[in-house]
Amino acid sequence: MDARCHESAAVVSLLSRILEIKRREVEVLCRQDRAAARREPIDVVRVLRRPEGAPLRLIAEVKLRSPSAGALSRKLAPGDRAFAYAESGASMVSILCDSPFFDGSWGHVTEARARLDTLATPVPVLAKEFIIDERQIQEARDRGADSVLLIARIVTPARLTELVAMARAERIEPFVEVVDERELDVAVQVQARLVGVNARDLDTLQMDAARARRVLEAIPPSVVAVHFSGLREADDIALIAGGRADAALVGEGLMRADDPRPQLRRMTDAARADRS
Repeated sequence: MDARCHESAAVVSLLSRILEIKRREVEVLCRQDRAAARREPIDVVRVLRRPEGAPLRLIAEVKLRSPSAGALSRKLAPGDRAFAYAESGASMVSILCDSPFFDGSWGHVTEARARLDTLATPVPVLAKEFIIDERQIQEARDRGADSVLLIARIVTPARLTELVAMARAERIEPFVEVVDERELDVAVQVQARLVGVNARDLDTLQMDAARARRVLEAIPPSVVAVHFSGLREADDIALIAGGRADAALVGEGLMRADDPRPQLRRMTDAARADRS
């Protein structure tokens, strides 16, 4: 077996380990009572849809660690970082919920929601988790999320259909993540209104910007198209702003900074680039 095979096996093993742990976490979560959801979710589709001539919408992510990048900035608490993002032009805030691999938690969603609710303009929250069970969707709703990530790669099309229906029953928007055209076809079949195209393949962890751009261009006009991964500088944002995308998610490019405000403001300025 050559080095590439060893690398691929290690990556697949990582994803398998994440899902194995997630199944055990779900078992624990299912034994817990639900909290009462007290707020009406924000209309995420309306917030992220980009009218002709409008700037690219930016989703800024709170992520304390990643398997590839290691530890990221913890200078700001999750709620304070979410508030700083919103103050600096983010249209939405994404919160990593996975603890073993990303140092996230459901509590970070609660903290972010509480801080964002002090703003005059509503800012929605995306609960970014490896969702395999309806109980996780309920938890996202109860914690104050307005949308929940559903990764097409980790469930069957039939299961994705069920999870999309559950999210809508909870009145939070299912945000379907895809990597290639085959997964996009599945997202369209389940009638996703939000589709995120990940430039990083979950099985190999390799970045492929050309593939991501191709898949984004194939998203039907009625669907909100979002670019995921690999955006670090304002020039990266300007490039995406010139294409099909309605919005783009920025994670490590902001999480490496103790104060993300200057970088995010540069990115929001770049988001005003004209579509090609």
